[in-house]
Amino acid sequence: MLNGKKILLGVTGSIAAYKAAVLTRLLVKEGAQVKVIMSPAAHDFITPLTLSTLSKNPVLTEFIKDTSGQWNNHVELGLWADAMLIAPASANTLAKMANGLCDNLLLAVYLSARCPVFVAPAMDLDMLVHGSTKKNNETLRSYGNYFIEPTHGEFASGLVGKGRMAEPEEIVEHLQKHFSDGKLAGKKALITAGPTYEAIDPVRFIGNHSSGKMGFAIAERLAAQGANVTLVTGPTQQHTIHPHIHVIRVTSAEEMYTACSSIFPTSNITVLSAAVADYKPAHRADQKIKKKEDNLVLELTKTKDIAASLGKLKQPGQVIVGFALETEQEQANALKKLESKNFDLIVLNSLNDTGAGFGFDTNKITIIDRNQQVQKFELKSKNEVAADIVKAIIQKLDV
Repeated sequence: MLNGKKILLGVTGSIAAYKAAVLTRLLVKEGAQVKVIMSPAAHDFITPLTLSTLSKNPVLTEFIKDTSGQWNNHVELGLWADAMLIAPASANTLAKMANGLCDNLLLAVYLSARCPVFVAPAMDLDMLVHGSTKKNNETLRSYGNYFIEPTHGEFASGLVGKGRMAEPEEIVEHLQKHFSDGKLAGKKALITAGPTYEAIDPVRFIGNHSSGKMGFAIAERLAAQGANVTLVTGPTQQHTIHPHIHVIRVTSAEEMYTACSSIFPTSNITVLSAAVADYKPAHRADQKIKKKEDNLVLELTKTKDIAASLGKLKQPGQVIVGFALETEQEQANALKKLESKNFDLIVLNSLNDTGAGFGFDTNKITIIDRNQQVQKFELKSKNEVAADIVKAIIQKLDV
């Protein structure tokens, strides 16, 4: 599964850097092309000669190659790779990655990479659970980075706990799973994300605070499982570079409805996570409305109900997942929506839960199926929530 894959291995300043030798050897043995980038601090723990010999490529650390002016092009390196793996990832490097700092070649390549990025943290147990480290890791997860969780064991300090870098064999297995076809290979998925904006005039609109983070995270997880994904998104700052995700950007509920209606009949999986406006102005002004009176009355009319429309068209074998963002009688309202829209699963989240809903990098959900089986989850990053939702979809499809 790694045969021919191009892997950038980033090695940072950690005692676990010695494992990079075994990791490099295993990657090459699996048929991967490996280029190693070391942070300056990593040289204190393992020599470039070791990793260069094992990878069969020069090890890179500095921007400038020699006095002739030749340089190591971080952009080309980022474009070359099928995956970037930072192992070990020290607390210092994770903090710089999370905050966009760029003071060495490794960080410049990370910021330029268009490929999936995997990080394998390695640090003492107190460093791992420190609030700043936890915040940095959550930020990196929200950017779409994949974490290979550290393990429990004894540290060089003599302490025992969680923080040891995962073993090289486990890291290679993570990459193999990523590049495998996945359980949803051959399936087509339709995802909606973000808000819709309903124009009042050429300047103003009716909208909401949806960031689109949840929908994009679900699209990434479905694609990682092998699905071919079409992501229809309203106005959002989110982006994805996954080769199996086709993004269609729309503005209004009408545009989203048109896009979804054409895609839905051939979709095996549909996840409606967009926060579609329920109403739009009955009449859109051609020119900016000038401030004249103390009050302005807008006549609103309902937008097309995308979920209900697709639910009526659903055929055997298709799975539809809806979302319910509630503030009161939450489970009862979610069940009503599940039935009325003909969903197979509904994902309930509450604005009453701290850290959930619009604008956050975290979410707290409950998944309910047609048999009223309820799965409640703790507050997690939206990437982890997306993994829970995709797992429920796979179980529903029984693949």
